[in-house]
Amino acid sequence: MTSPESRSTRRAMLVSTAAAVVLPGVVPAWASTPLTLTVAAFPALDEIVKAALPTYAKTHPHVTVKVVSRQFTDHHSAMTTALSTSSQLPDVMALEVGYVGRFAQGGGLEDLSAKPYDAAQHRQTWVPYAVDQGSHEGRIVAVPSDIGPGTLLYRSDIVQQAGLKEADLTGSWESYVEAGKQLKARSNAYLLAHAREIKDIVIRTGVAPGEGLYFDSASRVLVDSPRFTRAFELARQVRQAGLDARIGAWSNEWTTAFRRGTLATQMTGAWLAGHLNNWLAPDTKGKWRAAGLPGGVAAAYGGSFLAIPRRADAARKAAAWDLIRLLTLDRGMQLAAFKSQDAFPALLAAHDDPFFAEPLPFLGGQPARTLWRDTARRITAVQVHRQDAFAEEVVNTELDKVLDQGKAVATALADAKRQVERRARR
Repeated sequence: MTSPESRSTRRAMLVSTAAAVVLPGVVPAWASTPLTLTVAAFPALDEIVKAALPTYAKTHPHVTVKVVSRQFTDHHSAMTTALSTSSQLPDVMALEVGYVGRFAQGGGLEDLSAKPYDAAQHRQTWVPYAVDQGSHEGRIVAVPSDIGPGTLLYRSDIVQQAGLKEADLTGSWESYVEAGKQLKARSNAYLLAHAREIKDIVIRTGVAPGEGLYFDSASRVLVDSPRFTRAFELARQVRQAGLDARIGAWSNEWTTAFRRGTLATQMTGAWLAGHLNNWLAPDTKGKWRAAGLPGGVAAAYGGSFLAIPRRADAARKAAAWDLIRLLTLDRGMQLAAFKSQDAFPALLAAHDDPFFAEPLPFLGGQPARTLWRDTARRITAVQVHRQDAFAEEVVNTELDKVLDQGKAVATALADAKRQVERRARR
């Protein structure tokens, strides 16, 4: 156990490190030459960058920053093309966590651990699992901007109507499914949007150190392992009992279900509470509560990173790095992004702010940010593999065959393994 004195010393070190990122009034020598930086981002990270520009301009008056914003999918498609062709490369590239490993393994991202960046000296200032997610073969290639601690959001009014309590939802996966049966029988609400959501979490449970979701450290395929078998079987139980609404996230049906109160729970990142409050289902204010994921699982849902393309213009990389440092190491900037865009801070020095303990009216006054903060510190990163996206597609297709066509779980996973192995050998 860490002593109070050492915790205080560590906290002071984190705060001083974050505060020292940008020194007001100090202009680097290179800044005497006018530069134009291009930042490629997606909502709402684009707004976070724009909000930081007045502060950045104080120490970089000769730098003009152009923010190019695209919708999430279009942005990452454009970045894939830019990295593969080395054309129209931005100076700073925003990435969702699912793309970091893919781009890093292709050699497209600058090694920020090396000089002149020395990002490794800041490794202890960010949430540990997020640093691991932004690293490739021990090198930091993308700096965490915000994180997505996993949570179970549930409708307290529906749960109470069914005569249930929070512990019935969170005690174990088995109790979660059983609670879903009670919810359906007594309130006619679905337990969750799609049975696939259970699979997505269970396969992240019990990953061995050094392994990924779909591949081990030697690139052997793991999709027929016990965690996949359990994930498929639980998802099948949910479907057979009629507990999922069979709708996908971000669909019109998904939004309508929230607004009508036909979805009792949603496993997601902490950021969804803000979306529900602001635009998805604002009329449900006060009816939701946040809890940990079933069985005490600590998992991440999403997270944003900032990187510098390896083949970006070398003359602008120092200015690009200074902007990244401001956005990710400045405590005030991290908190401002949290308060305005629900971007949960990756910077540990921001986690002691009183804002975390404030009650959330949308969640009935629950101070849920402290729950999410504790979850974030328990999450461990899993290794990424260049074929993860293909493996996920194959696994989801086979799960659909189990759910919709009655295919045997063992057969589905064996078929998935063969397909993934065939692709991995190419």
